[in-house]
Amino acid sequence: MSKIILNHNELLNEILIIKNSGRKVVFTNGCFDILHAGHVDYLNKAKSSGDVLVVALNSDASISRIKGDKRPIVPFEQRAFVISNLQCVDFVTIFEEDTPAKIIEKILPNVLVKGADWDETKIVGRDVVLKNGGEIKRIEFEFKQSTSNIISFILEKYGRN
Repeated sequence: MSKIILNHNELLNEILIIKNSGRKVVFTNGCFDILHAGHVDYLNKAKSSGDVLVVALNSDASISRIKGDKRPIVPFEQRAFVISNLQCVDFVTIFEEDTPAKIIEKILPNVLVKGADWDETKIVGRDVVLKNGGEIKRIEFEFKQSTSNIISFILEKYGRN
């Protein structure tokens, strides 16, 4: 794996160095199953909230539990490769649980970012980030796109074979 794709312990070591240097850590998470313009715009906006952007990806098993047994379309290793090669992304990690609560509690980002479609009170990790002096930022979507919409479009256009 790439140096940018880290397990939780490796990430925690990097985050401690970053925070000790006075830089601001931004955290977001998601499936990022079929990368599209909405994802890229969202991640660029997230990065603008601080100095270092950490993206936590749901594991394949986590996505299957949340989205159904036909997902993910793209396996973790390939999703991580694509996300880690975006200029705005500094680190990528994985989480096996249905939510990123454990990794958020470990790294305590300065800024926790989610899409504006999330009610702020329902953002996982909100309480621990705020309690530790961090902030929550909700980002409006520039492109009204989703992986589910892309899958539906493909099935409608090309059949359900």
